[in-house]
Amino acid sequence: PTGVICALLHDVVEDTEVSLDEIERDFGKKIREIIDGLTKISVIFDVHGYVQAENIRKILLTLAKDVRVILIKLADRLHNMRTMDSMPRNKQIKISHETTYLYVPLAHRLGLYNIKSELEDLAMKYTEPKIYKQVSDKLAETKKDRNQYIAQFIKPIKEELNNQHFGFEIFGRPKSISSIWRKMKEQNIPFEQVMDKFAIRIIVKTIPEAEKAECWRAYSIVTDIYRPN
Repeated sequence: PTGVICALLHDVVEDTEVSLDEIERDFGKKIREIIDGLTKISVIFDVHGYVQAENIRKILLTLAKDVRVILIKLADRLHNMRTMDSMPRNKQIKISHETTYLYVPLAHRLGLYNIKSELEDLAMKYTEPKIYKQVSDKLAETKKDRNQYIAQFIKPIKEELNNQHFGFEIFGRPKSISSIWRKMKEQNIPFEQVMDKFAIRIIVKTIPEAEKAECWRAYSIVTDIYRPN
């Protein structure tokens, strides 16, 4: 409930006449602290922009005594990035750069990889629109073949994990547009020559004490079936 209340109120102090004292009176001290953190973060961003990214990240992590401050700020930015189509071009580019320098590393540091990937892709959509569209179209064209390949790739691993009585989930997903584009740039190759356009993830269900050993056991099954690079 605290997170939901703060998400709903996150812009109130900044955008209206409502004060932090009023927030505390109506919702309590904890809510006040989080809203205060969110308001301070907004001020830092407005003043500094994205140039001093490393400094601002340090300030952010110091400010955020409660991780919900960062989570709400990331959710707010993700929503902004998803709804930026109608903004003027210069603003789209500024916000995209800010996102890449500030929010992507924060999401990465917190292990929020789905959010990190989507933020990177959305930033690329505005900073490199032509390339974004090319890679996106190619991924769409090859989706059916890729899904078939992923299913075939997973099948023997799944069978062996079941044989060895693992509790597990296994799924494949395409790599993000931005990560494919990074590979193309780094290796100076066209889309067709990027070998790892998808990733397989195995999540092992086990007790924390056995986690490391079970992961190695699962890895060993994978490397018995496919040669490690």
